[in-house]
Amino acid sequence: MYEQTSHALLNRILDRLKPEFRKRDLRYFYTRLGANFYAIHSLFKQLYGQRDNFETQMVRLVEVLAQNYIERNKRYKKQDMQREQQPDWFLDQRWVGMALYANAFAGNLAGVNEKLPHLEELGVNLVHVMPILKCPPGASDGGYAVSDFRDIDERAGTLDDLRELGKALRKRNMLLTLDVVLNHTSDQHEWAQRARAGEAQYQDYYFMYPDREIPDRFEAAMPEVFPETSPGNFTWDESTGKWVMTVFNHYQWDLNYRNPAVLIEMLDIILFWANQGADVLRLDAVAFLWKNIGTACQNEREAHVILQLLKDCCQVTAPGVLFIAEAIVAPVEINKYFGEDAVIAKECEIAYNATLMALLWDAVATRNAKLLNEGIQNLPAKLDGATWLNYVRCHDDIGLGFDDADIECAGYDPRSHRSFLVDWFTGAHDVSPARGRPFGKNERTGDARIAGSLASLAGLEAALEYGDNDEIHRRIRLVLTLHGIILSFGGIPLLYYGDEVGTLNDYGFLEDATKAGDSRWLHRPTLDWQQVMRRNARNSPEQRIFDGLGHMIEVRKQTPAFADFNNRELLRCSNPHLFLYLRSALSDEHSPVLVAANFDAEAQQLSLADLDTPAWLANEGARELLSKRVIEPGQGHLDIPAFGLLWLARPG
Repeated sequence: MYEQTSHALLNRILDRLKPEFRKRDLRYFYTRLGANFYAIHSLFKQLYGQRDNFETQMVRLVEVLAQNYIERNKRYKKQDMQREQQPDWFLDQRWVGMALYANAFAGNLAGVNEKLPHLEELGVNLVHVMPILKCPPGASDGGYAVSDFRDIDERAGTLDDLRELGKALRKRNMLLTLDVVLNHTSDQHEWAQRARAGEAQYQDYYFMYPDREIPDRFEAAMPEVFPETSPGNFTWDESTGKWVMTVFNHYQWDLNYRNPAVLIEMLDIILFWANQGADVLRLDAVAFLWKNIGTACQNEREAHVILQLLKDCCQVTAPGVLFIAEAIVAPVEINKYFGEDAVIAKECEIAYNATLMALLWDAVATRNAKLLNEGIQNLPAKLDGATWLNYVRCHDDIGLGFDDADIECAGYDPRSHRSFLVDWFTGAHDVSPARGRPFGKNERTGDARIAGSLASLAGLEAALEYGDNDEIHRRIRLVLTLHGIILSFGGIPLLYYGDEVGTLNDYGFLEDATKAGDSRWLHRPTLDWQQVMRRNARNSPEQRIFDGLGHMIEVRKQTPAFADFNNRELLRCSNPHLFLYLRSALSDEHSPVLVAANFDAEAQQLSLADLDTPAWLANEGARELLSKRVIEPGQGHLDIPAFGLLWLARPG
């Protein structure tokens, strides 16, 4: 968009750029900068327009964009242009991801490189290597307390190791996903150390106060993220004699985005990792980026302005790179991280579907889909040019952030239902087979979240303890059904390392003093590759899960209806144990697919008379894509086994 004021400023900025920039071939850069500059200028002005050094900061911003463009590898620039020509490339059903810790999965980055054939055999082609940046030992928050944003932790390897991994992934047509922690640094980061040394420039990078007046005003409305281990949102720093905002842990100092220098620094870091070969960048804790006194300091409008600004800037320098919003927030808030009032994503192209994840676990505990149906029915529609990241388990806890209105519509009292779910998954319920532990319990409110591996929460650990072969078979089927839903729901399915072979809880964390207080380490195991290789032993749990999951992935990639073009319709039926949705065909050449999942431990029947759509199921019959079973027309019902899943397509 052409607008005189902003483009007059752009001309002044280009005149002030370093002479060496003007000697380069920057044609594509200038084209993209011109196309995006009005938005960049407008957003930057919203945040910082009142500052005396506004224009100086704008010059610095453009210099960062230009410098990173110059440093960008020709291969990545070519890839950027290809992706610009097909901007919806990531909505394809052929993408399947896995999140893993490099050290826990295979020792280090070099080990991950060696294990790529394992992922390739499974069908994974998007690899999220979770935080690998330098962190202080013992105070790392699992890699999210970064002390150097531009260097790899020596326990993971080196930058060269990462580049080699990226090269190996590209040869296999696999994508690399990396984390950028936007909200905070470690208190050992150079910026924090210089702030401690008294440098005012770096104290302005953080929220630092000499007394409790302002912290108390913040605290009046701010919730506690980790009430057990890190109560409150401020920590007293002896060396500076100031209170520092530390929303997550006392050793994680929140960055102050009211300072434009902070935003420009973090933009430079984002582009640095884009230039190291990342196809996708996971932006951590984005809901917390802006702090306003009198609010919860989450989901503030300015946080969205920051993300829009970062996206527009990335579109100038590295337009082929996608953003994931790590915003585990209420359903009514999550869609805003795609960008409101838009068709394509103005903030992040991808967002975690934490709502689906939590609702799936509710269905496991209740053995019915009542709340699952309510929650999905009321999940706001995403943008056409954005997609969900669907997952069953991840490195973090399971929060129970359902909407209270949905819980009530499902026939439950919100407070007691959440209490039931925590009891069910943490062993406090007599008949539950789950083997989880509470996380982040707030003794004042009674709220808690849940930790534990997928297989242990789904009852496989208990079934193996009892040696009940029938129950083992049912629990394996439940593990596969949960994965089958995220593979067919619409979006990019994200597996979690170890789940592909049914890895159980790792209780060894209790013997490590630096981990024992954080029950999330229960599901962050060091992968036992002897167990992984049992996937080659016929009829072992590992083999049944790995091969079953691999088969579903293969079928997903061959099923165009599973591409994510807002082509999902939730279906209702009278049987409360069943969860049904239709994935519409994208063209006449392909078939729609009806997905039917049974959350009960007993087989259930789906009455076809219950369904207004699809008519072809009763009139023409169907073919079940996973088993290749043919269902003849005229049947009055379909049988769905205990914890079973059907993918039904039109015959032919």
